[in-house]
Amino acid sequence: MKDTEIRKLVKIVEESNIAELEISKWGKKIRIIKSYASNDRHPTIVHSVSQPIIKEPSASTISESTEKPSIPELLSEESPAPSKEENCVEIRSPMVGTFYRAPSPEADPYVELNDHITPGKVLCIIEAMKLMNEIEAEISGTIVEILVDNGQPVEYNQPLFRVLPDKS
Repeated sequence: MKDTEIRKLVKIVEESNIAELEISKWGKKIRIIKSYASNDRHPTIVHSVSQPIIKEPSASTISESTEKPSIPELLSEESPAPSKEENCVEIRSPMVGTFYRAPSPEADPYVELNDHITPGKVLCIIEAMKLMNEIEAEISGTIVEILVDNGQPVEYNQPLFRVLPDKS
């Protein structure tokens, strides 16, 4: 989505009674939320843009593993565990932020190991600049690995979950 299109959408939200707008277009998602400061009558517009969060294994992924190991890998005495399933799909972080498995500290996690997911199912939250971004599944399958601990910072494109896709 172009900047001009995003600005038009922000203006529409500012001038209307809409509190939140979310649009998905060509695999990208934009969410615009109107919020008010406690003592202010003017809205603060917050928007986030996310790119597709699924990356299937490819030849480039295989070639990356043949590169020289990093210093932390050299210092580690244990070798990484072999993957449980070779056909797994990684669900990756669409942004930098803090990973949360549940909507609040008292709540149950959105997903657990071996849970079956479907497109649209919320998997986690990534907090970025005090904005809570729900990360949704884009495929059907079974969670075989949760790669990030609750409350841990994550980087853009960092793997969060490994999913064994349903067979078509």
